[in-house]
Amino acid sequence: MSTAALDEANGSAPADADAGADAVAAADPAQTSRTLWPQRLDTGWQCVSTPAGACESPADWPTHGWLAAQVPGTVAGARRAAGLFDIANPPPLAFDDHWYRLALGDSSAAKRRLRLHGLATIAEVWFDGIKLLDSDSMFVAHDLDIDLRGNATLALCFRSLTPALAAKRSRARWRPRLVTPPTLRNVRTTLLGHMPGWCPPVQAVGPWRPIELLSDAPHAIDTVDISSRLDGDDGVVSLTLRFVHSHEAGACRVSLKCGAAVSSMQWSDAHTLVGTVRVPLAERWWPHTHGEPTLYPLTLQLDDGHVTSHDLGPIGFRSIETDYGEDGAGFALRVNGQPVFCRGACWTSADLVTLTGSEAQLRDTFTLARDAGMNMLRVGGTMVYESDTFYALADEYGMLVWQDFALANFDYPTDAAFNASIEREATQFLTRTRHFASLAVLCGGSEVDQQAAMFGLPVSMRVQPLFTERLPAIVARERPDVPYVSNSPSGGIWPFSTNEGITHYYGVGAYQRPLDDVRRAQVRFAAECLAFANVPDDATLQDALGTIYPHDPRWKAAVPRDPGVGWDFDDVRDHYLQALSDVEPARLRYEDPQRYLDLSRAVAAEVMSETFAEWRRAGSTCGGALVWQLQDLRPGAGWGLIDATGRPKSALHGLARTLQPVQVLMTDEGLNGLDIHLLNERAQPFNAQLELICLRDGNVKVVSAIRELELPPRSAQRLSAAECLGQFFDFTHAYRFGPRAHDVTIATLRDAASGRIVSEAFHFPERSAGERHDLGLTVAVERDGDGWQLVIVAQRFARSVHIVDTNYRAAHDGFHLPPGRQLIVPLVPLIARTPPERFVACASNAVFKADATSAAPAGEVRATNALSATFYG
Repeated sequence: MSTAALDEANGSAPADADAGADAVAAADPAQTSRTLWPQRLDTGWQCVSTPAGACESPADWPTHGWLAAQVPGTVAGARRAAGLFDIANPPPLAFDDHWYRLALGDSSAAKRRLRLHGLATIAEVWFDGIKLLDSDSMFVAHDLDIDLRGNATLALCFRSLTPALAAKRSRARWRPRLVTPPTLRNVRTTLLGHMPGWCPPVQAVGPWRPIELLSDAPHAIDTVDISSRLDGDDGVVSLTLRFVHSHEAGACRVSLKCGAAVSSMQWSDAHTLVGTVRVPLAERWWPHTHGEPTLYPLTLQLDDGHVTSHDLGPIGFRSIETDYGEDGAGFALRVNGQPVFCRGACWTSADLVTLTGSEAQLRDTFTLARDAGMNMLRVGGTMVYESDTFYALADEYGMLVWQDFALANFDYPTDAAFNASIEREATQFLTRTRHFASLAVLCGGSEVDQQAAMFGLPVSMRVQPLFTERLPAIVARERPDVPYVSNSPSGGIWPFSTNEGITHYYGVGAYQRPLDDVRRAQVRFAAECLAFANVPDDATLQDALGTIYPHDPRWKAAVPRDPGVGWDFDDVRDHYLQALSDVEPARLRYEDPQRYLDLSRAVAAEVMSETFAEWRRAGSTCGGALVWQLQDLRPGAGWGLIDATGRPKSALHGLARTLQPVQVLMTDEGLNGLDIHLLNERAQPFNAQLELICLRDGNVKVVSAIRELELPPRSAQRLSAAECLGQFFDFTHAYRFGPRAHDVTIATLRDAASGRIVSEAFHFPERSAGERHDLGLTVAVERDGDGWQLVIVAQRFARSVHIVDTNYRAAHDGFHLPPGRQLIVPLVPLIARTPPERFVACASNAVFKADATSAAPAGEVRATNALSATFYG
């Protein structure tokens, strides 16, 4: 654990030595953590861009054009802050040169260590006009020893990628269409910004990770390496603490405290302290769906005559194993010995421009994911290794992390220099993240084996020792507590086979298969799945995109597409809209664009919800599934479940009704009727009341039944609707003995003691969206403390209710509302409407808040089966 990692994990990113003060001096208040921890060099930077090769050294710098720069940060970030960056039309930053400079100020002569945690991508480090370092990977950190003498200038140069892309290396056996140019395989940089049709071409350039100057104090800390493990019922924390300067044995006594447990540390050499502390009967860290993500505070105590305490951040204890099933062909996780159905989404970036985003942005996104019932996020090989703040929040929120190494799609070089770079990259990443309990799967890379197989290569020609030998050896050495898989997807006759190992399932989704393909595919674990062009709400479309019309060129520019195909993901969504709702999307789009958008939102939510209901049902062999993707990288109908402004889309709301720890689901079994699935992932039994109702004409109760039952801990059980009812009823309208007798079946799961609704599932024997009625829907606006809420009631069943408000978003949206039920929907404030250029400039997961002076709610409530909207305010 580096000291920068420690700062991030503790939620502190000090601007100077004083800002990093974590210590509490017991005997000497003047003794602060600035004597221990590095000084962040994050202020006073400037940057300038030049044509490639225009400046050989700092002596050739231009005199004009310098911008204030943020470090950590990127060239794109500096330009954005200056109002000079358009994310819709970004320049090709990776193919120019860019210089950064920082005056270190007047200082007395001293030898100091400079630490650079990440330079994107071909970089040089200069100190007082002398080049000290060449770096060719954005994923490795560097240490440099420098002599500070008086005024000194630190300079960084980020060179054009062109020479590196043209360098001769072994010939690739295949060239994926995903990335441009294909020779990017030779360069250790993110694929973000180089994937046409997937994301804006915002290329990573600049000091995107922290830069630090290590302290010269006697007890200055160089590195902190923390790990945890379980030993029977006890938790054990191991710490290796390395100091910058040598110490005489006994000059300083150090102890390590975890919770209430304390242990002394021992000197292993003049620079290094080692020690362990045992926590008896340690509480386990769980994914939030299955228990509490318990974390223990970890504290370092130093006594050199003055006692100081230093917060090392929280630590958790858990075990994770893979479960390959009875046939050995599956893939699932067991956490602390319990099976966990992993559900969530694939991570992109909280902010494509900075590649990190703020803690507030990350926290807001984690909150949305957790509240939707997700318990896993996958950081894919096309992205970047995330900040320590990301992994610390995953620990805090009880979110498992599937982590790919930053490798994807390519046939990678095999020369010694490339292998050494990967060794250093992987080792540094695993060391930096060693203490995070949330890290659950380590994966060699994304779609590498799949690409080779789809090009027709036999196994013997597509194997890469990088994934089968080198990376697993590094993982075994550095993180033996985390399972390793060679690739995603992998397993089966072909790497992308759906019924063995790990797959990327797009049968329902990109390949436009019918919904019953979900069961036919026999998915064991989908590390990617579904993929729809998910429509944001009207506020985002109008404010951020500048249009709500799907035929507008600005709309189409934001719709993802795969290179070289004649369709995009709007077409995928439209396929299911026509197949399931019995409407003609093209005609509806120009005759009634608002209804087209409402039905498009509803169908994506419905398809995703039903797909996960199938995978979570009792008897399913699926161990988990992750939607492609969690958040958009630009405003529009992207893959994201959360849009580029940080607002949840209908698909996230739909998934939230299917992913909860205590859940009722229904599956259509054709002539066998409806199956009701009751899930309880908690460690405690749940006493429940199940109510089953079928309605005709939206408000006439045809049949009903109530059943009291107990859901055992960690259980999944199946109950036939016919058994629950106790008589024949054609729930699925499969027998067709005359006209259909009902419109909807509702299964409601309540807490038996309080009557509170815990979960609800709906089945429609006929999906057509053609019929529309007067629902008798009323909306009242109420104050709720400092906020607002809506009280919604309908006299007739309301489908896919959508709330539209200029200043607020609904905490729950896209829901079905049974007749006569009063539903309270909290409203979450948004900032005032912002001109489109603001979003073009930012396009990040911004966290939007409003103060007490915010306008009262005013908007409309729509339902896909309503004749018209209901207005309020």
